[in-house]
Amino acid sequence: MDLRKRQPLLQAGEVCNYYAFVTQGCLRSYSLTAEGHEHTLQFAPEDWWISDLYSLLTQQPSTMSIDALEDSQLLLLDQADLETIYAHCPVFERYFRLLMQSRYVVLQERVNAALSQTAAEKYQHFLRKYPTIVQRVPQHIIASYLGLTPESLSRVRRQL
Repeated sequence: MDLRKRQPLLQAGEVCNYYAFVTQGCLRSYSLTAEGHEHTLQFAPEDWWISDLYSLLTQQPSTMSIDALEDSQLLLLDQADLETIYAHCPVFERYFRLLMQSRYVVLQERVNAALSQTAAEKYQHFLRKYPTIVQRVPQHIIASYLGLTPESLSRVRRQL
């Protein structure tokens, strides 16, 4: 599947039906507050997976949106596709189990960082962990990922 920059893969309120593997480009998942503020939850550049796993597995409407930050190409797998792959190639079941474990570790790191790190520490950690994303994603979106205002991120960047 091809997505143009800013084109949605999933919109809040829809049921997520796919795991998406990014072969080219970059996507992000995000949620909106009642006031309309964005909170970026995940980036997915090339060779990353992105989905709303909760919506996919429960078939409940998603509370997040996923859209393309760049023109992107994706490989989409639905739950039936995955079950077929697991049955015919067990190494993929192990691959996805390890993928979910690593995503859970990243989630724990984000929660701990949000609760205990300063703005500068969050940004420095982001730079170390995702150096290529910093070059590709607008600063206001990085700020929303870090839980900072664009102005706060700008101050942090000037101080470094």
